Amino acid sequence: MASAVAFSCLGWAFDLFDLFILLYVAPTLGKVFFHSAQQMSSLVGVYAAFAATLLMRPVGGYLFGHYADRNGRKRAMAIAAIGVGVATALMGAIPTVESIGIAAPMAFIALRLIQGVFMGGIVASTHTIGTESIAAKWRGLASGIISGGGSGLGKLLASLVFLVVTWIFPGHAFQVWGWRFMFFSGLLSALLGLLVFTKLEESPLWDELQKGKLGAATEHNPARPSLIQGGFLGAVVISIILTMAGGGLSYLTSGYLPTFMRLVNHVPPQKLGIILSISAIAVIVFSVIAGYLTDIIGRKTGVILFGLLSLIAIPALYLRLAHTTAVIHIGFLSILLSGTGALCYAPLLIILNERFPTEIRSSGTAISWNIGFALGGSMPIVVSFVSKAASDLPLSLAISTAALSSMYLLAVHFTPETREYMH
Repeated sequence: MASAVAFSCLGWAFDLFDLFILLYVAPTLGKVFFHSAQQMSSLVGVYAAFAATLLMRPVGGYLFGHYADRNGRKRAMAIAAIGVGVATALMGAIPTVESIGIAAPMAFIALRLIQGVFMGGIVASTHTIGTESIAAKWRGLASGIISGGGSGLGKLLASLVFLVVTWIFPGHAFQVWGWRFMFFSGLLSALLGLLVFTKLEESPLWDELQKGKLGAATEHNPARPSLIQGGFLGAVVISIILTMAGGGLSYLTSGYLPTFMRLVNHVPPQKLGIILSISAIAVIVFSVIAGYLTDIIGRKTGVILFGLLSLIAIPALYLRLAHTTAVIHIGFLSILLSGTGALCYAPLLIILNERFPTEIRSSGTAISWNIGFALGGSMPIVVSFVSKAASDLPLSLAISTAALSSMYLLAVHFTPETREYMH
C-alpha cells in the first residue's frame, strides 16, 4: 500500500528531523550547554550528547521491536513518534549552563537518552510496515523512499526550519531563542504519531501471521523463532557492521556538512540553510534511484557498486571542498557529497528486512539497525576529537569515510543476495 510507504517515510523523516536539528545547531549548543575555551572541545560535548541518543536506540529497538512483533507495527510507530516529539520539544525548555550550571548539560543528556529509546521504536515500526505492505518487485524502491528518502525529507524539513528560524532570530538572537524554537518544532513528530494511530492500516504480512495464514511451517512450528536460537546471530552481526558503515557515511556527509561548512568554509547561516535544503533534495533523489536500482540488478550487486563509488568519491569531494571559496561551488560539492553519502545508506532497510522472517523482522531489523547506527553515529565524535582545529577536519573526514567505505564492502562480501527472501 502506498499509504503505508508514505507514513513509514514520514516516520523516518521525523526521526531524522529530530537528529538533524541537533546537528544544525551544534556550534550554538556548544556554547549553551558545553561551553569551553576550545571550540572543538565544545563540539565534542555536543556530539557526545548526540551519541547518547544513538546509544539508547538499541534499547528502544529491543523493547519496541518485541512490542511490534507481538502487538503490531502500527501501535509501536504511533507510541514511538509521540515520544520522540515530546522529548525533543522539552530540550528547548532547558535553561543554559550559565543559568543552572552543570545541571543544564545533565538535563540535556537525560532527555537525549529518553529520546533515544523512542527513536529505537521508530525503527522497529517504520522499517517494517512499509516494505511488508508493498509488492516484492518494488521493495528496493520502497527502501530508498523510506530510509533514504525519509532521511532526505527529514533533513529538508530541518533545513527549512533552520532557514525560517535564523530569519526570525538573526545573529545573537538565535543563540538566545532561535535554537529553542528549533527543538520546539519536534512536536511535529508527536502530531505524526496521532495521525498514524488514526489513519494507518496494519501490515498485511503481520496480520496474516496472526491469523495463522503463513503456511505449513508456521502451523507445524508454533514456537516463535528467536534471533539467537533461530540461527540468525551471524546475520545480526553482519547487519550491524553493514549498518554501522552505511550509517556512518551518511552522518559524515549529510550530518557533518553543516558543521564543516560553518567552520571550514565559513558559509553564512542563510546561505547555509539554502545549500542544506537543496542537498536534502539530492539525498532523496539519490536514495530513490539507489533503492530502485537494487530491484533491477540485485541487492548485492547494487551495494557493491555504491560502496566502491563512496570509497573513491567522498574523500575526494571533502578534500576539494576544503579549498573552495565560491558559495556556488561549495553548494555544488555539498550536494554531491550528500547524494553520494546516501547511496550506501538507502538499500540498508530492505536488506535487513529480507534477512529476517516476519515473526522476528521488527526485532531483527531494529536491533541490527540501532546498534549499527549507534556505532556509526559516533563517527562525528571521533572526527571532532582527532581534529585539533577546524583545519584538520578535511583530512580526518577523508580518512574516516574511506575506512567506512572499506568496512561496508567487507560486510557486503559476507551478505547473501536477499532480493527473493522476504516472506
